[in-house]
Amino acid sequence: MMSGTSADGVDAALVEIKGKGLGCKVNLLSFKKFPFPEGLQKLIHKASTPEYGRVDLICHLNFLIGELFAGAAIGVIKKTGYKMEDIDVIGSHGQTIYHIPESRKISGDITGIPSTLQIGEPSIIAERTGVMTVADFRARDMAAGGLGAPLTPFAHYLLFKGGDTGKAVNNIGGISNLTFIPAGGGLDNLVAFDTGPGNMLIDSIVNIITKGKMSYDNDGKIALKGKICERLLEKLMAHPFIKKNPPKSTGREEFGYNEALNIFRITKIYRLSDEDIVATVTGFTAKSIAESYHRFILNKHHLSEIIICGGGAENPAIIKMIKNYMKPIKVNTSDRYGFPPEAIEAIAFAILGYATVIGIPSNLPQVTGAGKKVVIGKIIKGKGQ
Repeated sequence: MMSGTSADGVDAALVEIKGKGLGCKVNLLSFKKFPFPEGLQKLIHKASTPEYGRVDLICHLNFLIGELFAGAAIGVIKKTGYKMEDIDVIGSHGQTIYHIPESRKISGDITGIPSTLQIGEPSIIAERTGVMTVADFRARDMAAGGLGAPLTPFAHYLLFKGGDTGKAVNNIGGISNLTFIPAGGGLDNLVAFDTGPGNMLIDSIVNIITKGKMSYDNDGKIALKGKICERLLEKLMAHPFIKKNPPKSTGREEFGYNEALNIFRITKIYRLSDEDIVATVTGFTAKSIAESYHRFILNKHHLSEIIICGGGAENPAIIKMIKNYMKPIKVNTSDRYGFPPEAIEAIAFAILGYATVIGIPSNLPQVTGAGKKVVIGKIIKGKGQ
């Protein structure tokens, strides 16, 4: 289970894992999204800002979101006819509140070390379901010197490995990240990193333009009506994260609502229509993704296919732009492989929970920058375990 940077609900997947270790097979049995109650998204976004993230608010949200995650676990299982006692383990990413992958000064002569915070109390999940719950996956990688992200490449490999050509799995959630799987390559050969903005900037721009009446560009309809302003796009592409060498990770801190406000203010110089603004920001997501492939993958590897997953796979404008920027490389969605795009990240944390319980290290040092492979995640035992 997980809630992404959009913070609009819990994605819950019930999966069956057959076999053992890296040779296991993963079958999706059920997937369902459980929307958060009205107003909770705004509270989460508020808690995720240094200006308004009060400790009492974060404390309350930690337990409240834990209850909602527990309800989602129970709900997705009810869909299938399985019983809770049939479930071996729950893997919960929780809700990221803040992610600081690099040291920064916090007060006077005191410098904070890299850190991260995900909420959605796993003890609540284990207590309500009675099932062993694994959570807080990022912290151990960071303790080992890593960025704590991205963590899904391990799961991407298990789901999409094989074949005689190089392929990439590109998750477009709030942030976009890619996993490149070389032909015949193993875990140690994967290349993976955050590429930059995914849906987050687009969602925020739509929210600003519509004065809160819309929270996202449904089916990319607004962007498809607009025209990309190339001058503004060039300015956006100058963001230092785009050219930064991997390992690299980013989040709401760089590409969240505040950045969207800055971009919106800049658009006044270019006198753009609302549709042109959304088209240009959508173009920023698509072009920054393409730039990552050209800059860090295609100069060293052969790539035959990009498999898109995450919410961005449901946006025809993003897909159209990526296909245009990446010609002649094939661009497909994960549906082609039998996995709904919106379910991939929830499936990934089921896999990571499984890896934790059987003791398989699932961080990839060449991806996160960690000094070594470690078993990630904290285990909360269920009833009678």
